[in-house]
Amino acid sequence: MRSASIGHAVFAVTLIGLGILSLIQGDFSIIWQPVPKGAPARDALIYLSAFIFVACGAGLLWRRTAALAARVLLISLLLWFVFLRLPGVVLSFTVDMWWSASKTAVMVAAAWVLYVWFATDWDKQRFGFATGETGLRIARPLYGLALIPFGIAHFMYLDATTVLVPHWLPLPATVWAYLTGAAYIAAGIAVIVGVYARLAARLVALETGLITLLVWVPIAVAGHPTDFQWGEVVVSIALTAAAWLVADSYR
Repeated sequence: MRSASIGHAVFAVTLIGLGILSLIQGDFSIIWQPVPKGAPARDALIYLSAFIFVACGAGLLWRRTAALAARVLLISLLLWFVFLRLPGVVLSFTVDMWWSASKTAVMVAAAWVLYVWFATDWDKQRFGFATGETGLRIARPLYGLALIPFGIAHFMYLDATTVLVPHWLPLPATVWAYLTGAAYIAAGIAVIVGVYARLAARLVALETGLITLLVWVPIAVAGHPTDFQWGEVVVSIALTAAAWLVADSYR
């Protein structure tokens, strides 16, 4: 099928990659993590989550199944966000919890954009509140809210951020950490209030993509990244694809 946008194609392929990686590792994709070790039917959920990403990613690339794939992806991610991420943030407001909630919220927002694009008459009749401009008015602020914790993390964990800045870049690493953190916060606010939101979304896609290329890809290519670093490589690729898709929603 002809892609609704380049972001649509990139996001769909990224989902397939995440699902395949989860199957190879025999564990939840980093996007679904963390999941308590004692969670009921944990092993079954691992393969279900992997199947959802692979099937929905492939389905989004085929016109006849795009609407169904977008619907299933949105529902699954939304359920995960509401029943696992939000309670985790309320019960234990730690960096692991709100960082994970923000990642999931970004993926929910991207999936919601796809659902708006591919919604059929059946969807519009039964779930009108989630389609059309109304759906976008939910997805975009959710995305904006998710960006703010990313920026705050750059300030809270300054030392961990500065060591990742490539040494060949001009300006001190601390300046880049502050600039990128402030950019995420400013973009999040812009998207929420709708002031220069289109520009903000595009700049977030650019910033996240550059971080992926300049920080995480070289770490992966250098070999022997830690589990944390490898996880961040995967997350950064996924968030770049999601950012691209949300930015395309302003066309």
